[in-house]
Amino acid sequence: MDIIAKFKEKAKSKLKRIVLPETTDKRILDSAFQIKNEGFAIPVLVGNEAKIKEIASSLGVDVDGIETVDPASSLKLDEYAVVYSQKRTAEGITKDIALKLIRKNLFFGAMMVAQGDADGMVAGASTATSVIIQIFALAIGYAKGISTASSFFIMVIPEFQGEKDKILIYADAAVSIDPSAVQLAEIAVSSGRSAKNLLGMEPRIAMLSFSTKGSASHVIVDKVIEATKIAKEKEPAFFIDGEFQVDTALVQRVADKKLKEPSEVAGRANVLIFPDLNSGNISYKLTQYLAGAKAYGPFLQGFAKPVSDLSRGASVQDIVGAVAVVSGLDM
Repeated sequence: MDIIAKFKEKAKSKLKRIVLPETTDKRILDSAFQIKNEGFAIPVLVGNEAKIKEIASSLGVDVDGIETVDPASSLKLDEYAVVYSQKRTAEGITKDIALKLIRKNLFFGAMMVAQGDADGMVAGASTATSVIIQIFALAIGYAKGISTASSFFIMVIPEFQGEKDKILIYADAAVSIDPSAVQLAEIAVSSGRSAKNLLGMEPRIAMLSFSTKGSASHVIVDKVIEATKIAKEKEPAFFIDGEFQVDTALVQRVADKKLKEPSEVAGRANVLIFPDLNSGNISYKLTQYLAGAKAYGPFLQGFAKPVSDLSRGASVQDIVGAVAVVSGLDM
């Protein structure tokens, strides 16, 4: 059983309502049909029901029995507008402005999650990531102690040092291009929370660099050192250490040779935090293609509620998988 299948099985024990707002996209409608049939979540389509059924019929997709919420006629529209305008009063957002925003499928879906009328949301199949992140930030907001959106990949390595199907978290490999020390620390904390909440791991978070504990000196090494300090202060219950070269983080015999002091992370890391998007993106693709690893993601993190973005090239299976992951996040 692959990891997505495991997430689906876990989700079946507590069915969650997951919003799918991009209802003019055939892939979304196909995904909702598959999710409903597999029974691991309750898909909620956002949009005009007649239009959705018309589009579905023209595309040969069966959406009968799938819940649909129309922002224009929803009894929640006015309530959401009041709540949102009150949250954004300082920015000059009136109720009328809020109504214009919330009538849009994406924003309405995000408000459903923010107000507890749905458990999570998956979007991005036909919307740019920057727009999705902005909507989530405005409507839902960030998790405690976090002000940065980031992403993680679940990497499943076929064999690593005698361990089969080794699971690692890679972050950030898709969103944050050149994070500051504070942002890098927040990525580490968010990734640790994702690992614990989704996978049940005891996160051992390695802050990666080309230096191990001062073996090299450079401004970009200094950033990782500072980020490590900040991350430990933000989440003292987590095992966070660095700066480490990746072999020190993953291989015990290397860690034993390079480190003078004991570490709960070195040689045992399961969450790898890359210093920038260059290194993260290159590393996950090298791992995927050279090691034959399975790469699941990217999945958004850092928000107050379970949400995720999709690649605009996402397949139906990618969308279904993202819903399974979001369904498995407990916040």
